[in-house]
Amino acid sequence: MLKRTVDIILPVYNSKKYIKTTINSIIRQSLKSWNLIIIDDCSNDGTYEILQRIQKKYNKDYKIFIYRQNTNKGQAAARNLGLKNSKSIFVAFIDSDDFWDKNKLLNQIRFMKNNEYNFTYSDYFSIKKNYQKKIIVPDNYNYNSFIKDTSIATSTMIIKSEFVKKISFPSERLCEDYYFKCLILKKTKAYKCPTVYSYYRIRDNSLQNNRIKVLFALWSINKNLNKINFLRNILSVCFIIFNSLKKYGFR
Repeated sequence: MLKRTVDIILPVYNSKKYIKTTINSIIRQSLKSWNLIIIDDCSNDGTYEILQRIQKKYNKDYKIFIYRQNTNKGQAAARNLGLKNSKSIFVAFIDSDDFWDKNKLLNQIRFMKNNEYNFTYSDYFSIKKNYQKKIIVPDNYNYNSFIKDTSIATSTMIIKSEFVKKISFPSERLCEDYYFKCLILKKTKAYKCPTVYSYYRIRDNSLQNNRIKVLFALWSINKNLNKINFLRNILSVCFIIFNSLKKYGFR
């Protein structure tokens, strides 16, 4: 794999409805120095065949690598395989139903280099059916602020590779990205890149759309992985609920 400016890690599972939009938003990026690392998590709806056609079509002009899991292992395992094969200076993440503005990589990496930041994210638009809402997130985070407000969307993140070399996503099927971000924020602060946007699609059948399950998962991760005591865990979950309602309302 060529060493480029940024490796983009894209886990995919049964995403044939949106995957072309996602990958097209990467191909249209004004910054061209990227590797796209796709991990197909044993899709069975024709997604993998779509990925193969896309790779064949753009193989001469872009560096697209596809790894296919033999069994469905979940998003955490897929992302960890992507990290294992990452060699570039920066790592970016995108989910298979999200998409980016065309200058996302160029502007955000320039912002990181100019300010010597290790971890950045951005505001984003949440999309559910025909409803779209702009989500404005705080200007910066450390670990203590993040466990009260989890507004860093994974598809907005870019991190210096040196900060993820010895870090992996936990095996949980839900909120695994929350703990991953906690681990990074224990090592470095995160900063919002202005004028950059991602588009985050909320699907009716997604695990993240089930708020009760999400809250139980957050509680479990705080208790068992973050080792947060009972009172602090209650405060963390209550603040997360409050900030989530501020962002998304009751939709």
